[in-house]
Amino acid sequence: MSAILDTIYTVWNQFVYTISNLRIPFDIIDILIIAFIVYKAIEFLRETRAGQLVKGIVFLLALYAFAIAFKLAVLRWLLSAVFGSAIVAIAIIFQPELRRLLERVGQTNIGNLQSGDSEQEVVIDAVDKICKSAGQMQKTKTGALIVFERKTQLGEIINTGTVIDAKASESIVNNIFFPKSPLHDGAVIVRDGRIYAASCILPLTQSTAFSSQLGTRHRAAIGMTENSDAIVLIVSEETGIISVAFNGQITRNHTVESAFEEIKEKLVNDNQQEQESLLKRIYKKVFKNKNADNTVEEEKENEV
Repeated sequence: MSAILDTIYTVWNQFVYTISNLRIPFDIIDILIIAFIVYKAIEFLRETRAGQLVKGIVFLLALYAFAIAFKLAVLRWLLSAVFGSAIVAIAIIFQPELRRLLERVGQTNIGNLQSGDSEQEVVIDAVDKICKSAGQMQKTKTGALIVFERKTQLGEIINTGTVIDAKASESIVNNIFFPKSPLHDGAVIVRDGRIYAASCILPLTQSTAFSSQLGTRHRAAIGMTENSDAIVLIVSEETGIISVAFNGQITRNHTVESAFEEIKEKLVNDNQQEQESLLKRIYKKVFKNKNADNTVEEEKENEV
C-alpha cells in the first residue's frame, strides 16, 4: 500500500513541477502540435488498412509484457528477437501508408486561393461525360478503368502509357475502351478534367482482404488508390457493374448518377475544403464571432 502511495506522490510532484515550470505560450503550442499530430495519426490509421496492423503490434506488445510478468523465458526471447528488427519490419509493412502520409503532408495548402469556377466546371463536366460513357459501356459490358488524378502526381503511371491530352468526351472514352482499340488494354488517366493518357499500367493491390471474385482490373484500381489519393472508376467486363475505388477501398453496384456524385465529391468538394486556407478559417471565425457579439449588444440596447 505504501508503495502505491509513494508512486502517486511522485507522479503528483512531477505533475506540479511540470505545471509550475510551464513556459507560456511555447510549451502550450508544443503540446497542441503534438496533440494534433497524434490525432491525425490515429485518424489516418483508422481510415486505412494500417489500423489492423497496429492492432497486431499492440497484441505482440501485450504478449511481451505477459512474458516478462510471468518470466516466460522462451517467449520473451522470441519476441525480443522480433522487436529487435521492428524498425525495418515496420518500414516494409507500412510502406504504402507511410508514403501516403508523407504525400498528405506535402499536399497541405496554407494561404492558397480556391480554384476558379471555370476550372471546377471543366472538371465537373468531364466527370459527367465520363460517367455517362461508363453507363454506355455498362450496357455492352465493355471493361474500363479510369483514374482521376487528384493531388498526387501520377507521372510514373503516365509514363507507362500513351499521352493523349484531349478534352473529355463520351466518344473518346468509348473509342479508347473499344475492345479492338490499340489503347483499350490499360487505364486512362484524367488530369484537370482532360483525358491525359491511356493504356497505362497500374500497380496491383497485395491485400488479400478482398473478394476472390474481383479480377485484375479491380485489383489494379484498389492498388492505385493504395499508393495515391486518386479515385478510380471501373466497369466490369464480365458483369458490367460500375465500381468506384478510393483510399484502398472499393464500392460496387453504382449507377451512373451515384458514381458521378461520389467522384465529384472527391474531386471538387473535398478539394475546396482542403484548399481553404488556415488564415481564411481564422478570419471567418473571428468575424463571425464579432458579428455575433455585435448582435448580442444590439439586442441588449433594444431591450434597454
